[in-house]
Amino acid sequence: MLRESWISRAGFALAAIGSAVGLASIVRFPYLVADHGGAAFIAVYICSLFVVGIPILISEITLGRATQKNCYESFAVKGQNRFWKGAGAWVLVTALLISAFYSALSGWICGYLVEALFDNLGSLHTPELATSHFNGLLASPLWGLGYHLVFIGVSSALVYTGLRQGIERGCKVLMPILFLTLLILVVKGLALDNAASAVAYLFTPDWTVISPSVILMALGQAFFTLSLGQGTMITYGSYLPEKSRYIGSCIAVALSVVLVSILSAIAVFTIIFSANVTPEGGLGLMFQTLPAVFSNMAHGYPLAISFFLLVALAALTSEISVLEPMISYLVERHGFSRKKAALVAGATAFIIGIPCALSTSLLAHWNYGGRNILELFDFITTTVLVPLGGLAGVLLVTWKWGFAPAFKELKAGTEGAIPIRYLYLKVCLKYLTPALILLIFLSNFKI
Repeated sequence: MLRESWISRAGFALAAIGSAVGLASIVRFPYLVADHGGAAFIAVYICSLFVVGIPILISEITLGRATQKNCYESFAVKGQNRFWKGAGAWVLVTALLISAFYSALSGWICGYLVEALFDNLGSLHTPELATSHFNGLLASPLWGLGYHLVFIGVSSALVYTGLRQGIERGCKVLMPILFLTLLILVVKGLALDNAASAVAYLFTPDWTVISPSVILMALGQAFFTLSLGQGTMITYGSYLPEKSRYIGSCIAVALSVVLVSILSAIAVFTIIFSANVTPEGGLGLMFQTLPAVFSNMAHGYPLAISFFLLVALAALTSEISVLEPMISYLVERHGFSRKKAALVAGATAFIIGIPCALSTSLLAHWNYGGRNILELFDFITTTVLVPLGGLAGVLLVTWKWGFAPAFKELKAGTEGAIPIRYLYLKVCLKYLTPALILLIFLSNFKI
């Protein structure tokens, strides 16, 4: 079977950036920066990317390019025993579960984009009204399930048409729109009253708040924002031609995530400061605080549309990337056509995500440990499956396959060896990164 491949390194880089730039960058990062030392947190976060994020990203793409296979078979080929096949299956299932709950959550964003388009947010002048409106929408089974279907349908349509015509071409269109929308929000935000105070609030370093727990938070953000441990980057790497160069693309992906995260923080907090509103973190910021702010602003209508369009685009490019591991597996392992695999993967993600989409309505009474079904899916995938999948990938590359042959594969297509690159990756991947992933994993359980 003739395997698909990227048209260009630029197409690969844009697809990888699209995968990495998601809700964690646009929604979670601004709150983390504001709450954990401003510029001090950003500095720790960037250092974390170079210690954890970039080395793992390089290792996963190296594994994929070396094997030219889906994530399950990449583990099987280099591991050559049942344990590593099990690890490959673990990573594949992780991607499927993430695609399911992420679609249900992203359906809310699609719903709010429609709400913004029809100006249904314009009368929500207080956070209380915005919260009441949000809770009312979540209580509707049809609203949650309908937008879950819309979102997974659009995502499946993009991957249905193929790697080049769907994912690569789609990201070449969607990513520039995302960056342009973000820049519009930043420019508008910086023109508002109190913008200087917001920038000072975000970027005046307060080193006194940096503690071991904050460092772990920055490490976790660096790990989770790059779509690691879920088979995506292994799969994307497998579509690279042999001997193609990708180190620069990996660094570009990481720096793009930093840029988007910082610009998102500027956009969000200049808007919030202009309204003298106390920011909330996470979903409260997106669905409760900002709608109330937009409704009280001059030109709040186009700003609300721009913001939810930005978040929807980020969610879409992430969703198509997390569907791809299962599609690649079905095509290569079971002989499915690309179109059939896309339909099966999308339908499976939709069905698994149904309880998540109904977790705030018909299934609101189902909870475990204070978490509803969607929150439980999120917890299991992000705190258990993803870190352990990332750890398995690093150990496979550096200890089972071996760092020396892996680095030899990495050098293919480059001009000679760079000793400092060898030392940097060896120290990080063999020793620092596995230990830090374990710390991230244990910190999630407060051990």
